[in-house]
Amino acid sequence: MENLPDLRVSLGRIHLRNPVLVASGTFGYGEEYKDLVDPGELGGIITKAVTLKPRKGNPPPRLAETPAGLLNSIGLENPGVEVFLKEKLPHLKRLKTRIIVNIAGEKKTEYLYLAEKLGKRGEIDALEVNISCPNVEKRGLIFGTRADLTFSLVKGLKQATDLPLIVKLTPNVTDITEIAQAAEEAGAEALSLINTILGMAIDVNSRRPKLGGITGGLSGPAIRPVAVRMVRQTFQKVNLPLIGMGGIMSAEDALEFILAGASAVAVGTANFVDPAVSLKIVEGLRQYLRKMRINYFHHLVGDLRT
Repeated sequence: MENLPDLRVSLGRIHLRNPVLVASGTFGYGEEYKDLVDPGELGGIITKAVTLKPRKGNPPPRLAETPAGLLNSIGLENPGVEVFLKEKLPHLKRLKTRIIVNIAGEKKTEYLYLAEKLGKRGEIDALEVNISCPNVEKRGLIFGTRADLTFSLVKGLKQATDLPLIVKLTPNVTDITEIAQAAEEAGAEALSLINTILGMAIDVNSRRPKLGGITGGLSGPAIRPVAVRMVRQTFQKVNLPLIGMGGIMSAEDALEFILAGASAVAVGTANFVDPAVSLKIVEGLRQYLRKMRINYFHHLVGDLRT
């Protein structure tokens, strides 16, 4: 019997059965998809954002379709960390896959509190740090748009918890590699990129924005070439494992990120189209490795021929 290719991969201390995760905000807290997908077949789940206090999110409309993507202005709606720990985490720990909790805050102290509190729970495998949030102490400046703010935040988190830290990078910067290097220097164990690209859509008949929050994050196939480019640039500048994301709809899309340098991928918007797409991508990667006679997935990472 022919041996199956080995899809296992490690992101620092985080060991995955395969390199396919589901991206934050597109898979809820796992329970929403439990009857549609077996989470145990995934590399892991990155949860919807968790904040210190409950957040109602932005006013509707929150979604606007674009020709090759989706604009969202959800506003980090979530029940807050206390409800997450009491009601969401007990379900998550039964899913038999890696659990990566996405955290967000408006102040450095909020991130540190979240990391310390979540770090006490053995069911959580890692934290994904959303640094695309406005820092209210810096007049709304986005944490992840400045290397010094990124370094300070990640350094503080490293001291607050023993959990592996995955820093999620925003593409809305001049040079994403500067932010990546700051996160690496501060002690990040991995990086995930890219977050959504800031965009806007207008209803020309009403002359009003299509989103209640006016601007929103663009995701979907339209941003994939930008994301692949940023993954490649970051791969060439840091020595951290990368989780690539941005418009992945198929195994071929995932392979672009992997060849560019991503050790794993996260599927986002595609989950709304086909809840089982991530499992199809896992199988597609397995078939590709067999076709190419490659026994170990990690041999593909960064294997771009130029």
